[in-house]
Amino acid sequence: MTVQGELALEGLPTRLFACTPTRLTTWLDCPRRYRFTYLDRPQPPKGLPWAHNSLGSAVHLALAGWYRLVPSARSAEAAGRLLDRAWMHEGFRNDDQSARWRDRARDMVTRYARTLDPDDEPPGIERTVATRTDVLAVSGRIDLLDRRNIDGTDQLVVVDYKSGRRLLTACDARSSLALALYALAVTRTFRRPCLRVELHHLRTGDVLGHDHTPETLQRHLERAESVGAEAAAAEAAYKAAPTAVMVSDAVGRFPAQVSSSCQWCDFLRVCPEGSAAHTPAEPWAALGSAD
Repeated sequence: MTVQGELALEGLPTRLFACTPTRLTTWLDCPRRYRFTYLDRPQPPKGLPWAHNSLGSAVHLALAGWYRLVPSARSAEAAGRLLDRAWMHEGFRNDDQSARWRDRARDMVTRYARTLDPDDEPPGIERTVATRTDVLAVSGRIDLLDRRNIDGTDQLVVVDYKSGRRLLTACDARSSLALALYALAVTRTFRRPCLRVELHHLRTGDVLGHDHTPETLQRHLERAESVGAEAAAAEAAYKAAPTAVMVSDAVGRFPAQVSSSCQWCDFLRVCPEGSAAHTPAEPWAALGSAD
């Protein structure tokens, strides 16, 4: 019997697997973390908050707030003030480190804001989009939905802000399952072409873009459906099992994918395989140097 057949009651339509791109990539990265995040209730305790998440959240809030200002108020200095207002101290070693990174983040958003047209009114700011297939009901929130004239055609462009220290390439934009799913959802929601996706790296000012074709987006969609079917089957079996069986079977259905990224996992302390191989990174370790 097919996966869909196993998940459906005879004579009734198959229930679509509701997910976000993050949920799908979590399954790909580590089924154990997927279980901890989405299935176990009560959820296992997480580790300490991460400073890089605090920085990223503040940057996203500042840029979203900038576009919500009236055009005459959209200045680089305004972006900096919004960053200060949105700043979060969680995860930093101490107040001094937090202040240094706040200054660094303020510089990121003010420098980026100088490249923007204050009179531009993008079609979407922190916009939620969704689409359905025969397998998935996928939804997610886009940082920015921009409008461009590409080869004489008015098109929509998915923009994702990045503030991490890892240098990005166009390959990151091309291979991103999330960006491809967002582009598909935008096309179907707005009934307008959306083939271009971009990563805007605020630390370097780099814009890494990729122009999809309908064929490449279809390949990403087929991959997403395959991943979703795997996750849905494991999840359905997990929920249907008696408690004793659920506990003993969980390791087999949701194996830990042990790698160097385990040190950044919120659930490392409750994962036997991960904690045996790695110690948790310091909450501020992913930031790099603020100098």
